[in-house]
This record gives sequence, structure tokens and C-alpha cells, in this order.
Amino acid sequence: MKNSIIVTGVKEGNLKNISVEIPRNKLVVLTGLSGSGKTTLAMDVIYQECQRQYLEAISFQGIRRPDIEYLKGASPAVCITQTSCNKNPRSSVGTLTDIYTDLRMIYEKLGKRTCPYCGKEILASSCVEEAVKDKDEFTVFMYCSECGGKMKKLTRTFFSYNTREGACPKCEGMGKIISVEEERILHKELSLEEGAVDFWEQKYKEYQIEVLYAAFFHYNLFFQPNMPVEKFTEMQKYILLYGVDNETVRQAFPDIQMPRTAADGRFEGIYNTMMRRVAEKGSDAGKLGKYLSEKPCQKCHGERLGRESRKVSVMGMRLPQLSGLTMEELSEWLGELDNSLDDVQRPLVEVYLEDLKTKITRIINVGLEYLTMDRQAMTLSGGEAQRIKLAAVLDSELTGIIYVLDEPTAGLHPRDTAGLIRILKDLCGLGNTVIVIEHDTDIMEAADYVIDMGPGAGKYGGQIVGCGTLEQLKNQEESITGNYLKREAEKCRNVRTGDGGSIKIEHASMFNLRDITVSIPTGKLISVTGVSGSGKSTLIFEILAKYPGQRAGGSCCITGLEKFDSVITIEQSPLTRMKRSNVATFSGLYDKIRKIFGSLPEAKKKGFTAKEFSFNIKGGRCETCEGLGMVASNMLFFPDTEVVCPVCNGRRFRDEVLEIQYKGYSIRDVLQLSVWEALEVFKEYPGIIKILRMLLETGLGYLELGQTLTTLSGGEGQRLKLASELLGRSREKNLYLIDEPTTGLHPIDVENFLVLLNKIADAGNTVVVVEHNLQVIRNSDWIIDLGPGGGIHGGRVIAWGTPSDIMENESSATGRALACN
Repeated sequence: MKNSIIVTGVKEGNLKNISVEIPRNKLVVLTGLSGSGKTTLAMDVIYQECQRQYLEAISFQGIRRPDIEYLKGASPAVCITQTSCNKNPRSSVGTLTDIYTDLRMIYEKLGKRTCPYCGKEILASSCVEEAVKDKDEFTVFMYCSECGGKMKKLTRTFFSYNTREGACPKCEGMGKIISVEEERILHKELSLEEGAVDFWEQKYKEYQIEVLYAAFFHYNLFFQPNMPVEKFTEMQKYILLYGVDNETVRQAFPDIQMPRTAADGRFEGIYNTMMRRVAEKGSDAGKLGKYLSEKPCQKCHGERLGRESRKVSVMGMRLPQLSGLTMEELSEWLGELDNSLDDVQRPLVEVYLEDLKTKITRIINVGLEYLTMDRQAMTLSGGEAQRIKLAAVLDSELTGIIYVLDEPTAGLHPRDTAGLIRILKDLCGLGNTVIVIEHDTDIMEAADYVIDMGPGAGKYGGQIVGCGTLEQLKNQEESITGNYLKREAEKCRNVRTGDGGSIKIEHASMFNLRDITVSIPTGKLISVTGVSGSGKSTLIFEILAKYPGQRAGGSCCITGLEKFDSVITIEQSPLTRMKRSNVATFSGLYDKIRKIFGSLPEAKKKGFTAKEFSFNIKGGRCETCEGLGMVASNMLFFPDTEVVCPVCNGRRFRDEVLEIQYKGYSIRDVLQLSVWEALEVFKEYPGIIKILRMLLETGLGYLELGQTLTTLSGGEGQRLKLASELLGRSREKNLYLIDEPTTGLHPIDVENFLVLLNKIADAGNTVVVVEHNLQVIRNSDWIIDLGPGGGIHGGRVIAWGTPSDIMENESSATGRALACN
């Protein structure tokens, strides 16, 4: 008992009354097909129940108990997931890790600046300070050590680009000026209905037009539907661009109050919409990035700080210069600084230096030595974000903790897996239990215990089909993973010849790319590979994806894209933050299903239409929970939790709506169907079947139609986006740029997903994937391998060719990994 965590009678999610015993102080891997119940067991049961028991022990009540009989052997738990660190464009690796905070303290204490009185260089550590209180605020002054002149001391606040005192006043600390390019976004010769606003699509376009026309009506501005934008009056065009909430509109209509709601005409304006999204997500705000121009701030030249702050130096380096160093370079600089300190300076910064050394060493140990402090947090991959969180728990002296990690190898090159295994083993060596959700066979082989879940996914999973060491799993007939690993090693298949064309990227020099030229053959499945930080994402998603048909800055030029109907980028950014969006609404299924329910004789008798079967608008939904089935419960000092709606008991709709059934299913029942189950229920409707089959082909057959998009993993969301794109483009020749599509997939799921990628390429499309997964790489037609390392040690093309070519290249880390597996 003392050496195990025992969970019995687990019925949470799709788990089928299972019981499991997990050894303590060991590295334990949970594996199985996507959707088999791994995350439910690890996160929703073990982590949740451990937290609940711990909090109740300190008299904090109200944490939801998972659906289990009991869990014995609980300990305080730490969950390290792949969720992005921060979507604020102001957040960087430096601020996220507090490394930048420590450096601001060092610049406050040791900074060298020019005295405004005598013009001589002075050190903050050599000057006398004085704090003066004025209206409840303290101002710190210092006296020049050469002439005695009194000046404001540049404290830590002045070295933050997120404060009024420290930020460049021109760009407000962003380092760049972002503006909307009207000619890219607005096709004036077209009407709004014809697509004049480039980023308004489908239902969103209809909604925006409706709100805009309501605004015109509100202000008595004559308009005609289907009128080209170039025939709008100046005021109509102004409202289209800037909305109604501004001084220009108020002055033009002094006697008319601004509309209170969107239904009344409170139109935001296309510029304001875009800039709001930029503020939330940065200039790479999804598909909106192509409508924006971004230039370095002319005042601070991209250095973000105000004039005085960015001039201050320590050991010859200004803080903005230091922010551009990799963690490896920063570690070397700190070592030199430590050696240079005298007896007066050392006590001022000793505590900050020690903290910096510890934090940076941890980050280097998790394979992120290539990251720079000024790297935006929102640009980190899920794997990078997770390893930053993992770095924070390393070297901790706590013991008896249960660590739960979600695929820590995501985004990690096979070369670096050994280092991660060492870190996980070290955590166990300190007397902790490490539970890892993982598909990587190297991690499984290193694990002390593996729990295999299945046999299928969703409602067909939720059982334990194998447990023990990896070798023991291979001898267990029911183990899906064990049976897969017994197969004969894969061999490189015959590659496609392609269509003879190519895309050429010449002189790419962005970030760490070193003036490289790359030729990408078309009509093939291509993998772009390399260790983390080698420049893969920069090449594909920062250059090729963002600058189709134009020069990509500097001397970089892209040719060969004119043959494609579209360039489709599918990254792993979250689909939405809205809880109202689900698989059915995103894929277009729900509109079709609501129409079926609205056309039923029983619905017509009650006067119901498709509207009453929507949980997003008033009519048929429960108004207490507004159709969500759950209501928020404020937990004071802890994140809010959700509880079942007390009025509808989680049923989401009014009782009279739920009485309407199709083949015995209410609208709520339909939302609880998996994609597989829905195929049988709606087999008479070709339009619905087409969407469901595409979801099935992208490996999402286990998802429930009503599953909220915010609950999807990055890989699931990405594959849902891919399915949505493929549904509308079956007759086009496209270029697909996909970022690690196999994240979260079991090797068997990867096999199935490769069938889809090959199907896309066989149809004449070109598919470029940024990948670390050796199954995908081995099955590609062509490989472009970057490296040899990450950050300053990467950015070069190491090898290119077929998988067989790459395996024969001794300088390629990817080739060596392929040859060994």
C-alpha cells in the first residue's frame, strides 16, 4: 500500500469502472490510442482527486470529486500540460521565467550611464541614493559620483517595457508598429455580400453585414444591399473601417446616441476588430496576419525601452542586447559578470545572480538552450511551453510529489529524448512519482511501468488492456501497444515522383536562418525536420506561409507558388477560446442537424424551427446556463469551477425541445454521439456523411459531436482544422503547410493519419509537414533537414533528399535517428 497509488471503481468520462495500481517513486507511462482515456485517468482522476484530498485536508471545500469509489496513497500533485504559457504579445520567455526580472535588478544595481551634468560615465553602485516621498509615492534620486549632480535613479521599473516609465513612448514597449493594410483587406469594387471584406467568411460575414446595416439604419444612412463598397458615402466607409464607438461618429451625429448592442448597430469596425485581436494574440493573429504590416519602431529601433533605459550598460552590454542572447550565451555572460564583481558590487547582486544561474541551467537541461529572452511566449510550441514549466520544478527539494505530464516529448527531436528521460528519472530519484501521458517508444522503454489503455477510442476505449514493463506488454495479447511494437520494423517505401515542379525559397535570413536557399519539390509529401530551434518553423510558417507571391523581406524571394489555388496553413494554435464552439458547430454539421430536427412533424406541430434547437440563441435553450449545461462556481482564491446547471440538470435545452426526437435521439442525445455513432444515425443524409467521413479520416472518429473546442488538444484541434479545409477544397490544387500533425497520436493512429496525408498528395496537392515523428518522416517522399543544432547553432540546411538519402548522411541527426529505429 505504501508503495502504490490505488484507484478503484473509476467511471469518469469513458472509463469503464476500472481499477489500477500505480507504483510510487517510479516513472510511469500511460499510453494507448488517441481518445482511449489516458488523459481522463491521469488528469481528471488522479491529479484532480489528489488535489481535492489535499485541499480538503486544509479545510478548503468545494472541489469536485471525480466519479470513483476511492483513491488511496494520494499526495500533493503538480500538473504540467502543453497549454500555451501566455497569449499576451507582451509576454516573453524572459518575463515568463522571471529571468528578465532578475536582470532588471542587476541593471538597477550595476548599470553604467552618462551623467547629464558632467558627461562622465558613472556606475549606479558608486553613487549615493536618496528616496523622496511625494503624495504617497517615493522617487529615488542619485548623486553623480564625479560632480555631485542630482538625477532620477533608473530603478527596475525603468528597465521594464511594460511600464510607463520604462516603455518606449512611440510603440508603448512593443518594439514594433503594427498597422492594417486597407488594400489587402478591402476589395472596394465588390459588395459586402460578394466578399468585399476579405476575412469575413460564411456565417461570420452574414453576422457582420447584419450589424453594419443596423448601424447605417440607426444613423439614418441610406444604403442598398449588394452595393459595391466604392459607392459607399464617406461616413458609411468610415463606420465600416472604424465602427461607431469613436469621436468622429459622435461629432457627425451629436443628437443620436450610440447603439447599445450589436443587434441595434453597435458595429466594431474592421480595423478595430483586427487590432483587438492583435492585442490579444500579437501580429500573428491567425489568418489575420496577412492583412497587417509590421515595422520596427523608428524611435527605439525595436528595443522596446525608453531612451535613457536602453543606453544603460553592464559589462559593456545593454539590456536590449542581452535580451537577444540565447540561454547558452546568457549563461556564459553571467559567468563573466560574476568573475568581474568587486567587494562592493557582489553583495548588491549576489542573490539575483544565483537565481539566474539556477533558472538558466534548468532551461538548458530541458533542451531549450536555443531560446532567447525576447522570444514571444505566444510563439512557443506546446512542447516548449511544457518544458519551460518542467524546468521550474527541477532541482526542487520537495519529495513525495506526484507529477503528471502530458506528452513532454511533443516538439522534441528524437536526438534529445535521452536528456528528457534523465530529467524524469532524476525527479523519481528525489522520491517523487512521475506519471507521463506518452506515445514515444523511447520513453516507454525507459519507464518502470507502462499502462496501456484501449482497446479503441472514445466509447470503445476506457479499459486497461495491458500493464507492466514494455517487454511485458509485448507478451500480453490484449495490449494494443504491445502488439504494435512486436511488428517487423518499417522500411522506407517507394517515393512519389511528384509533378516535376518546385517551390524555391532563396536567401532566407529571418531569425536564426543563415541566408539559406531551399527547393521544395511539388506534388509530394515533404517533411521538414531538425532538432528543436533549428529553424523549421521559421522557414515554413514565418517565411513561406506569410509571404506567398512576394518578397519575404531583405533579399529573400519565393517562387513557384503561382501553380497553387491556395496556400493553407494549419498550425497548432487553439481554435477558439469560446466554450460555445464544438466539433459539430465548427465542422458545419450542426446547422444541417438542426434543420433535420426543425423539419420533423412533431417540431412543426409545436411551431419549432431549426432555431429552437440551437444552444447559442434564445428560444429552445435553458436560459439559466444559456445552453451550456454548466454554470460557473466562484472558488475565491482558486480558479472558478463549473457545476451542473440546477435548472436543466445539464440537459442544455427546455423539456419541450428535448421531447422532439429523431430515431429516438433528442438534440442533446445527438450532441453526445461520437463521430462513429453519428455515421449510422444520419446515413440517409449525404451532406452529413461527407463531413463525418472526413472527421473519421483525420483520426477524430472518437470525438463527441458536442465536445467543446476548448477541451481539444493542440493536435486534435489541428486535425479538425485540416478536415474543415479539405471539405471545401476537393477539386483544388493546394499547398498544405502543417505543424506537427501527429502530436498526441499513438503509432497506430499515425499509420491511419498517414493514409490521409498520402491521399491528399496523391490528389496532386503538395503537403509540407514540420515533424519530429519518425513514422511520418520515414514515409515522406522528400526530407529537408535543418540544423545541426538549435538557436545560433542551427539555421542551416544539413541534408535533403529521400529518406534513404538522409539515412546515409552522417551529419544529419535525423538520418541517424531513422537508421537506429
